[in-house]
Amino acid sequence: MTQSPSRRAVLGALGAAAAVAALPGVAAAGTGRHGLRVPRESISIQLYTLRGIMGDNPAPVLESLADIGYRKVELAGTYGRTAEEFAKILRRYRLSATSTHVGIDGDLNKVIADAKALRNNYVVVPYVNLPTIAEWTAFTQRLDAASKVFRKAGLKLGYHNHAHEFALLEGKRPYDVITRGTSRRDVHLEVDLYWAVTAGVDPVTVFRDNFPRVRQFHVKDRNPDGSFADLGKGTIDFARIFRGTWNRHVDEYIVENDQPVDALVTAEVGYKYLRDLKF
Repeated sequence: MTQSPSRRAVLGALGAAAAVAALPGVAAAGTGRHGLRVPRESISIQLYTLRGIMGDNPAPVLESLADIGYRKVELAGTYGRTAEEFAKILRRYRLSATSTHVGIDGDLNKVIADAKALRNNYVVVPYVNLPTIAEWTAFTQRLDAASKVFRKAGLKLGYHNHAHEFALLEGKRPYDVITRGTSRRDVHLEVDLYWAVTAGVDPVTVFRDNFPRVRQFHVKDRNPDGSFADLGKGTIDFARIFRGTWNRHVDEYIVENDQPVDALVTAEVGYKYLRDLKF
């Protein structure tokens, strides 16, 4: 019987490959520079990016995303529709809402029912900001308890970071409270690369420290002044990040821009950037 490689073995292989790739003029076999691409089926977009143009009729926007090439989206609401109604619109354009952002402090049965109607694989808590470590600890306990309920329902529950989780609070980082206080099996991580970089942490280190929990990336670029940029127009070295985390545990690379100048341009630029990037 073939056994899966251990976490230590996989991390060791990743570290060795990175060390070899760092040598001048040398690329590790199979993981070298310009040898890998993000699979098209792994490219998604957070619809929060397009909230300003959704209006009362999201269908034209969803059709445009499908025309660009997207087959996956991540939701942040259903724009006045029920989950069933929105799922029907998505199917019309051959889009899958594989992930959704939603809180866990309401009716979990309703959240789960909506997620199933939308055919989500992932449900992700999008934002928490608490003033004390005691409150972060209490939230972490709720997150861990909820994850068991989601797992029984066949759904994966995760947490999406901003920058503040990496700042010290009462001598501890809230991100460490979350990752140490929840089950590796039941709570995955959706790492927002923009916010991690803004916080001054290396996303590759976050990935390695929490392997294999990072299953989704929010791929969002950053201008030198800290403002949001369309992919490839800013300063974040996504090729380095993807190369340093490449092992097919990251299932989704989700395009996002919190404040796009032109949301559909952002969507098209982001899709093409991820489709064509070689790392």
